[in-house]
Amino acid sequence: MQQTDKARTFHALHVKGSPLILYNTWDAGSAAAVAEAGAKALATGSWSVAAAHGYGDGEKIPVEFLAQVARRIVETVDLPLSVDFEGAYATDPQGAADNVSRILDAGAVGINFEDQIVGGSGLHTIADQAKRIAAIRAMAEARGVPLFINARTDLFLKESDRGRHSHLIAEARERAKAFADAGASGFFAPALVDEVLIEDLCDAAPLPVNIMALKSAPDAATLGRLGVARISHGPGPYRSAMAWLKDAAAAVYG
Repeated sequence: MQQTDKARTFHALHVKGSPLILYNTWDAGSAAAVAEAGAKALATGSWSVAAAHGYGDGEKIPVEFLAQVARRIVETVDLPLSVDFEGAYATDPQGAADNVSRILDAGAVGINFEDQIVGGSGLHTIADQAKRIAAIRAMAEARGVPLFINARTDLFLKESDRGRHSHLIAEARERAKAFADAGASGFFAPALVDEVLIEDLCDAAPLPVNIMALKSAPDAATLGRLGVARISHGPGPYRSAMAWLKDAAAAVYG
């Protein structure tokens, strides 16, 4: 399947109320296993890819190496691939666009692009993040690829007191609208687990909403009823796989 066809297929899989489920992978082998299990599309998780190759999260893995990992997945499995690209390894719009271009070169058709200041504190302003998204969209359009830009907000992830998440929902709506206007394709709100707030965001956001599968989050069926269009599993699959591997090895060496 050609890259543009994969991109269109990936967009079409985001249906409000019938969420695309992404069991995040970290290399070609894990991607092949998830594909064989019946996945319709693939997505990496930044934490998992970094850990699998001996790096910490937060853009510690070199961008060239990350692009190589993405290329090996694309060459191994003929499914649409979205790459968790954190903050695009740049703060300025042109730098972000140039780096995302490397991910397109690898054959991926989507990215996660977050609004937290990687390596710093807080979030990029709405205006600054919108400029970064717009630059990435312009680059992708110039290349003729309908890139799926999954605009992630870290509003809820950075507020550990979930009782305060209701105070953040208005800004989340504002960010979703601004990011949509700038050219984003989806809106990702990791750590948002309250059903009322998830439904509120799904009703208000002009983009398909992505929620992360956490133990404290509603199950997939409930998320679908709330209007979610995409469910990500983040680092959970990697952690589970490594826990199994460690236990299996311990039984051998025990």
